[in-house]
Amino acid sequence: MRAKLLGYLLFPLLLPAFAAHAEVFEQTLRNGLKVIVKEDHRAPVVVQQVWYRAGSMDERTGSTGIAHALEHMMFKGTRSVPKGEFSKRIAAAGGRENAFTSSDYTAYFQQLHKSKLPLAMKLESDRMRNLLLSEVEFGKEIKVVMEERRTRTDDQPHALLNEKLMAAAYQEHPYQHPVIGWMNDLQALGASDAKAWYQRWYTPNNATLVVAGDVKAAEVFALARRYYGVIPARKMAARRNFGEPPQLGAKRIVVKAPAQLPHLVMAYHAPALRDPAQDWQPYALEVLAGVLDGNDSARLNKTLVREQQIASSAGAGYDSTSRGPGMFVLEGTPSEGKSVGELEAGFREQVARLVNEGVSEEELKRVKAQVTASEVYKRDSLFYQAMQIGQMESIGLSHKNIPLILQKIREVSAQQVQEVAREFLKDDNLTVAVLDPQPLSGKPKRKMEGAAHAH
Repeated sequence: MRAKLLGYLLFPLLLPAFAAHAEVFEQTLRNGLKVIVKEDHRAPVVVQQVWYRAGSMDERTGSTGIAHALEHMMFKGTRSVPKGEFSKRIAAAGGRENAFTSSDYTAYFQQLHKSKLPLAMKLESDRMRNLLLSEVEFGKEIKVVMEERRTRTDDQPHALLNEKLMAAAYQEHPYQHPVIGWMNDLQALGASDAKAWYQRWYTPNNATLVVAGDVKAAEVFALARRYYGVIPARKMAARRNFGEPPQLGAKRIVVKAPAQLPHLVMAYHAPALRDPAQDWQPYALEVLAGVLDGNDSARLNKTLVREQQIASSAGAGYDSTSRGPGMFVLEGTPSEGKSVGELEAGFREQVARLVNEGVSEEELKRVKAQVTASEVYKRDSLFYQAMQIGQMESIGLSHKNIPLILQKIREVSAQQVQEVAREFLKDDNLTVAVLDPQPLSGKPKRKMEGAAHAH
């Protein structure tokens, strides 16, 4: 499933260090590039991240996987920086770099000494407009992507189950397609597809530059104008916004794959955050997920794992911060001697308790305190501070909304948690996916070869 982000985005803002939101500065260059600077002077380090608002949800049927394939190609060189040199130059400067693609966006980042920020900007801005995309290099790299698909999805039963679940749960929305792409599409992609994607989305007016660290905002803005400001904007093609029609009854799939144990996923359609000031249901769903799976004393672990021993593991997840529709997920592995059916009955009993009895004020306090405590230790991560900003901006919200969102979550009432459980955790919104374990072959798993960058 897509990563659960809201908890990671928001709760460090409870800390005094985050209260002074004036530490964040913002400018938009003439070419449309939004530049956001988070000053943090505790160590002589800087993080640069460039976020493009283009992910797998922007792909068209038949060309799935192209967003991720282009991410690989971004390391294959420009006219002035030959193949492989980008990573070598960052490493020689004592830094580290990587990239990732999601359903909602694609991001590239470097972390290095603050004196090396001009180098990182020079390299990143160069490949924003001067990327070389040859058929030969694309042909090599798409084979790496195919092998990545085999090792990380086809050979991983839980990943395969989630991929099939998403394909079944979404009828229209492109979240039905995996970020890695369908194998048939990967086999058909060519350099021309990568060029078209690059020309369509990789433009400063579709990007956000986030810089966090021991810097002065005015100096960062000057560097950004020097390196990125000279890149001309491109006219953006109209972006198709897909919806998802109401589901008209429960869906069920069984996935047969080599595995040691069965697994169950119950996914319910749910709203995502669109208007931080007016929405309330996404906040209540976040708290509901915490009630079920906030820590060891949360309901699923306490009841299904420890007391009833129906499950060896059980959890809940919800991500309110996404460009597309949301999903509330329950999943678990039955204990030895217990069936998937018994585990599903256990989940349904927990949902019924929520709907009929609600949650206590004590549970609400525990959830909010636990989430706060678990996030305290993440405040020292410079990279994470930049991630907060980039993710919010890339899904169509603003980093300026973060304090408001936090406030709204802290205001969630027990009645609201009960209401969203009643409205969304029902069969008409539900897709059930079951992993039916098949005998393991005994052959060693394939090892990933040839991929220079983790995704």
